[in-house]
This record gives sequence, structure tokens and C-alpha cells, in this order.
Amino acid sequence: MTELTELVEHGQLFIGGEFTDPLGTEVIEVISPHTEQVIGRVPHASEGDVDRAVAAARRAFDEGPWPRMGLDERIAVITRIKDAFAVRHEEFARLISAQNGTPYSSSVMVQALAAMMVWDSAITVARDFPYEERRDGVLGPLLVRREPVGVVAAVVPWNVPQFTAAAKLAPALLAGCTAVLKVSPETPLDAYLLAEIAAEAGLPPGVLSILPAGREVSEYLVGHRDVDKVSFTGSVAAGRRVMEVASRNLTRVTLELGGKSAAIVLPDADLEAAVAGIVPFAWMINGQACVAQTRILAPNSRYDEIAEAFAAAAGALRVGDPLDPTTELGPLVARRQQQRSLDYIRLGQEEGAKILTGGNRPPSQERGWYVEPTLFGSVDNSMRIAREEIFGPVICLIPYEDEAEAVRIADDSPYGLSGSVWTADTERGIEVARRVRTGTYSVNTFSLDMLGPFGGYKNSGLGREFGPEGYGEFFEHKMIHLPAGYREA
Repeated sequence: MTELTELVEHGQLFIGGEFTDPLGTEVIEVISPHTEQVIGRVPHASEGDVDRAVAAARRAFDEGPWPRMGLDERIAVITRIKDAFAVRHEEFARLISAQNGTPYSSSVMVQALAAMMVWDSAITVARDFPYEERRDGVLGPLLVRREPVGVVAAVVPWNVPQFTAAAKLAPALLAGCTAVLKVSPETPLDAYLLAEIAAEAGLPPGVLSILPAGREVSEYLVGHRDVDKVSFTGSVAAGRRVMEVASRNLTRVTLELGGKSAAIVLPDADLEAAVAGIVPFAWMINGQACVAQTRILAPNSRYDEIAEAFAAAAGALRVGDPLDPTTELGPLVARRQQQRSLDYIRLGQEEGAKILTGGNRPPSQERGWYVEPTLFGSVDNSMRIAREEIFGPVICLIPYEDEAEAVRIADDSPYGLSGSVWTADTERGIEVARRVRTGTYSVNTFSLDMLGPFGGYKNSGLGREFGPEGYGEFFEHKMIHLPAGYREA
């Protein structure tokens, strides 16, 4: 499998369920991070296009059939989207790899099939959700209802575009909301596949629009007075701005932001199993994943042994063309991301950390935005490379003396999104998991289950995605007081 050989071009936008001409003339050029050549062109949505999309969503929510359908009817439509996704998952994976550099083998699992699982899991949650319940109140019987929140602005990043889109659209649409999906200018091509699927699935007019655009148009969307809910995934800085802009209209927000997650290797851990379990999720998506295990905590008693094992595993990762099925680490999404990683590598050396492997552009790649898988040793948790989200293939190996210090180091971070612990004693691992302040944690594995809540503590975000907790983010709660003595017929 090789790079895309034909330019992928789209001349229209998907607004209100139909492909229509954009109001503006600005165009997004999609650049391959492997070849540095243009591989696609799509219209750049304007503020006027946002107005059209939000107006269509507003009408569809206030007057259309979608929120008034029975749940089974909405599930039938979403099932068709999920099934079509399964049929075209390789096409999704190929486009995403070409756009953002994710190795194809990873794109199939992490980008495409995982997105399909999100759609499927959301259906499971929707079937069992308590939409209405009776309670005995202090002053009499109550009826508590959960009603769809309204028009949703879903803003997704470039690193896992379909996974994050599904995390927002599946629960929003199943809840009866309407949505405007704003996709990143780095990865707009796969969004057109989603638009085709949605159009064929039978969504009523106005229910879904998909707009590729940059930061300014995103800000206009989240600040739109006819948007009832914003669901955003991205950086902490962007999340703060989203919250600030949305607050002007008191718009509800869910923010899934950054991470600097710690994998704690306890002294009794099976090192071979720990390396095999951590490495794929430290350097996942070329290090461009918010949940990546970017700090590996190793006990002083085994530090040299652990350092040697992780350096060998990282150094053996196959770097190259993301569309080659044997590639394990591809290029970063843009030149700015490549330079950011290289700047942090220089900074880490200046701070006194030692490069155990990597640290440069790979000599085998004459073009493309590549950085070698890099592992720093002798890292102190106060260093910037240990505290700031690099979003590249740069990992820190940090020593600790005892379990209490390991937990303290794991928690000594402005983030709290993910983490893991590796030990021969599962019960001990569970106790460590209970102590670390982070939103998602794994014991002797790395997992993100779509039937449970996903989100972060501290700067890693607000609210949750997945599971009934994430589904509930797309509802308003209404309390209806009933007359004393009322009994249902």
C-alpha cells in the first residue's frame, strides 16, 4: 500500500443533510505529512456557512421529526450509519493515515474500527438509559425527565477525527439533538465519507452538518447564540478559549483536553509484559494522543534494567510511510508539530535529561515531518519535558524510590486524563489505581472502554464522554411535580 496517487477534491459543504455550494471561495489544501505534497482540497467553511448550518439544526430541533421520533426509530438510523462505517472502515483508515500520518495498521484499529465501536456502544447505552423516572419527593410524587439539550456544536481535532466525531455525534443524535460537526483543516477528507454515510442513512433534513474550517470559524460556531451545547476535544489552551466564548451565552460545554499520563512500573512487574503493554500506547498515533502514556515511572531498584528494555523497544519501532502496513511510527501531522518535538528534545537535553534512544529526524526519511521515537532517561518530574504535553514521540522515564513516591509523581501534574500500573499483584495495582487522581486508569493493560465514562481531572477537561455518564451530557433535566396521591393508570 502506497501514498494516495490521485488528488481528492470536494467542491461543496454538507449543510443540513445536503451537499451545497459554500458561500465563500477560500479553500483548504490537505498536505501529506509523508510526502509534503498536496493530496486534497475542500472548501473552507465561512461564518455565513456556520449560520446556515446552525439555522438548519435549529429548525430541525424545534420543528422537525428527529427529537420527536421514538428511540427505536433513531436507533435504526444510527445503526445504518454504524453498519456503513463497518463496510467502509478501510477507506476511512487509508484517508486518515494519508492526512495525519497515523500508521495504517493503527488507523484500522484506533481510528476506524474503534469509531465504529463508539457508534455501537452508544446504541447500547441509549437502550438502557433512564429517560423518565418516578421519585417520592419531600412534598409529593415527582416525575424526572431527561430531554435532549438542543443544537450541539461538536468540534473535533485532527489526531483521531472519526473516533472523536463518533464520541460526540452518536450520543447527541441518539438523544434527539441536532448537530454541527466542525472538523480540523488538517483532516477534512474522511469527513466527506461520514457525510455520505449520514446522507444515505436517512437522517431528516437539518439534523447534521459537517464543516471543515480553522480556528476563527470554530470560535464563531461555539459562540453562536443558537447553539445549546458545545462538545470539544483539543488542547488546554483551545479548551479555555472555547469555555470563555461559550460562557457569553451560558452555553453548556464538555471539554476533553490534554494529558501527561503516567505508567507506573512497580518493582514486582513482569518487565517483558510491561514493555509490550506500554510501548504501543506511549508512542500511539506517533505520540499524538491525549491518553498516551508519556511518563514511564520506574523504581530505582530496577531503573537501569527498565531503561535498557524500553530504549531497545522504542529504538526497534519501524519508522516510515504511514500507508505501509508494516510501519509502526509515521510522520507528525504538520511541520509545526515536528519542530515542536525537536524543540522539546533540545530543551530536555538542556534541562539535564539524557537521550536513551532517538532524538533526531530519522536518517532513513529524506522528506516528511518525521521525528525518531525518543526516550529520555534521568528525568526529574519538575522538568518541562515531564510537565508539558509535547504531542510527539518523546517519552520520559522517571525514577522513584517507593510506591508512595510513584503515586505522588503521577499526581504531580496539571493533567489527569489517563494512566496505568504494572504489577504481579493485581489487587495492589487496583489500590494504586484508586489513589491516582486521573479519569481513566488501567491495571496491567491499557484500555478505553466505551461503556464507561471517559474524561479528565484538573486541566484534562470538564464532563465525560461514553457510557451513561457521557450520554447524559446531552440532556436537560426536568422535574415535574405531581398531585399528592397521584397514581399512574
